[in-house]
Amino acid sequence: MDTEAVKKAIVVNVYHILASEEIPLHKHPKSDEIFYCIKGAGYGVLEDGEVALAVGQVFVVRAGTKHSLRTDGGLFVTSFLVPIVADTESTD
Repeated sequence: MDTEAVKKAIVVNVYHILASEEIPLHKHPKSDEIFYCIKGAGYGVLEDGEVALAVGQVFVVRAGTKHSLRTDGGLFVTSFLVPIVADTESTD
């Protein structure tokens, strides 16, 4: 596996979500997304439910899964988009 290529493909973002914002459900077909709550509180939203988020908690979304975020106050998260790596080469 080309670890340098994977490292370069990881996308890091920081989001501040307001209670007035509505983020539509969306998906990333070729990347998992990991949200880490750094301030405030809110919810990771999936098609079939929600996951509570508070400081220090993580919301993990597998590639191809529709998701969103929401908050009743304010939510700050760091997001990591991590590409799916096909397991086609041997580790021997």
